[in-house]
Amino acid sequence: MERFNILQSSLLEVVSLKGRRIPTDIAVTTHGYLVYTDPKDRTVNIVKNKKKEIVIELENWKPCNICRTSSDDLLVTMDSTEYSQSKVVRYSGSTEKQTIQCDGKGRQLYASGDIKYISENKNLDICVADSRAKAVVVVNQVGKLRFRYSGHTDICSFTPIGITTDSQSHILTADLNNHCVHIIDQDGQFLGYIECGMCYPWGLCTDTNDNLFVAQWRNRQVKKIKYLQ
Repeated sequence: MERFNILQSSLLEVVSLKGRRIPTDIAVTTHGYLVYTDPKDRTVNIVKNKKKEIVIELENWKPCNICRTSSDDLLVTMDSTEYSQSKVVRYSGSTEKQTIQCDGKGRQLYASGDIKYISENKNLDICVADSRAKAVVVVNQVGKLRFRYSGHTDICSFTPIGITTDSQSHILTADLNNHCVHIIDQDGQFLGYIECGMCYPWGLCTDTNDNLFVAQWRNRQVKKIKYLQ
């Protein structure tokens, strides 16, 4: 794992993992520490001064994707070891504070067994790009389902992967197979596409100036886009 200063195009840190460990997802705490998930070990780890510490250790669940919240909690998507269930869990440090798994009728909110990137919106909604279900699933702060976004009618084979939000509470999700990013508002209404010659967009994030960074899978490049006027 490598950490860069984008403004100076300089490499700040390299974190090496033993053996053939492959972190599924990464986040950064408010103190600047790197956090990553290791589904093979069923752990969430933090790196401080180049030393790894286990923050969360699971038994029957595999952590997948992760994000830091405005309150410095961690939201972690995870699948059961037999891939029959999926859920989102909120942690404060190593303490589990909240589990989000079913809607008000007891139905599973998320499809199991695939990538589910996660982001917290400015209104504290929890947004998950569920690629297997081909939907963006949004719940409120207490875990109640607000809406599902399944793509726009002008586009087919919606495959949401990366997800992020911006200062206006827009939700942006990378549509891998259609080489674009969808923009929806905080209530799930489609606002438009960002295309800009993307090649299999995957990971997304925005900075404090609402610049969008898109990690592209096929050409292994990161593209910076100014999309708000």
